[in-house]
Amino acid sequence: MKGVHFLVAFFLLALAATLASASDPSPLQDFCVAINDTKNGVSVNGKLCKDPKLAKPEYFFFSGLNIPGNTSNQLGSKVTPVNVEQIPGLNTLGISLARIDYAPYGGLNPPHTHPRATEILVVVEGTLYVGFVTSNPENRLITKILYPGDVFVFPVGLIHFQFNIGNTNAVAFAGLSSQNPGVITIANAVFGSDPAINPDVLAKAFQLDKNIVNQLQSRFWWDNN
Repeated sequence: MKGVHFLVAFFLLALAATLASASDPSPLQDFCVAINDTKNGVSVNGKLCKDPKLAKPEYFFFSGLNIPGNTSNQLGSKVTPVNVEQIPGLNTLGISLARIDYAPYGGLNPPHTHPRATEILVVVEGTLYVGFVTSNPENRLITKILYPGDVFVFPVGLIHFQFNIGNTNAVAFAGLSSQNPGVITIANAVFGSDPAINPDVLAKAFQLDKNIVNQLQSRFWWDNN
């Protein structure tokens, strides 16, 4: 019987260790204000930490999310991020925010991924068609039409998008589970990389004529962030 108890305890400890290692470690200090000065700091999560005794309120503050983003661009959208680059005090805290503005019918936050964060989106104004695609081999499209007050979740790392299908401006706010979630816009990464990907690779991968690939690579791919 003791042997069974030992095996159960061992299994639970192994499971707990697995779950613990599957997420970001908790910080061991109150905060770590990010700085770029390499002289007096310790690197934590890719940023150097300012001496906590020198922390000021402005390191934890951002103003301007009430201001609409300029959607007069090819995509008809604008993302206003509030991450560790805007609020240094977010470093190690595992959370960030963004405002997304969409032009009337057609404003698009194009297919993209956040390699380090799950996103939770709440619509404040307008009507959005949103969705994400699951991983191989299913590649299942999961979509929903959102109205003001609706909330939708995009799991970490999955390709997702938002498209304004209303005749008025749309506004949404997104919370992300990382202070530095990162963003990879699919079209920009594939057809706008620097240096360019060999056109033969893309022609075969997308089953396109090489001339079409060359044309796509020659275009300017707008970054709405």
